Amino acid sequence: MSENSDPTAILVHGAFADASGFAGIIRELRGADFVVVAPPNPLRGVATDASSIRGVAAAVDGPVVLVGHSYGGAVISQAAAGLDNVVGLVYLAAFAPAVGESCASVQEPYPPSLLASTIRPTSYQAVGTVGGPELLIDPDQFRETFCADVPVDLAQIMAVSQRPLAAAAIGEPLTAEGWSSRPTWFQIPTRDNAISPEAQRAMASRMGATVDEIEGSHATFIARPVAVAAFIAGALDAAA
Repeated sequence: MSENSDPTAILVHGAFADASGFAGIIRELRGADFVVVAPPNPLRGVATDASSIRGVAAAVDGPVVLVGHSYGGAVISQAAAGLDNVVGLVYLAAFAPAVGESCASVQEPYPPSLLASTIRPTSYQAVGTVGGPELLIDPDQFRETFCADVPVDLAQIMAVSQRPLAAAAIGEPLTAEGWSSRPTWFQIPTRDNAISPEAQRAMASRMGATVDEIEGSHATFIARPVAVAAFIAGALDAAA
């Protein structure tokens, strides 16, 4: 990738979605002349996925701001460790575990979200993991759980095209993290039914993040791309 003095935004999706969900944000950021990359997140496990994203970030000749949605927050946390060109981390309705914590354990002190009761394991094994099933959201409860503020027809499409997460990834602890040594930003949707806003506030507080609370669901990055892109743009400008 070509050298660039301004930070490149690397957008990392989480479970039950893919990088196409960033379409509105990409349009906004590119329209404001930011360089954006939105690679696929394999969703096989924290270490595996972080290695994949780390490779993308390391290939950028210039500074990088990693942006993670949901499970993607855990991935960027580990991917950033030891990468000198990562100058900031942005969390969107995300997990931000510490070393030794997992996406499951970091939620334990808080009331379970709706996702805890609507997630379903597959009857088959997840390929490319240590074992166990894939996880998907019950299609009939997908919109309420994941994206209550997107149009019904779009939510129906998202429900039948959701990207599964290997169940093993939820309990896999981080072995490294990069958020404690870099500037961080955290946008928290107030009506998030997938990750408790209370848990997000606690994670944002302990990292000393610049916090923005936004009215919306877990999928505000899809439902409100202009507002979310503006938050990311603010981080990119501050990290420049």
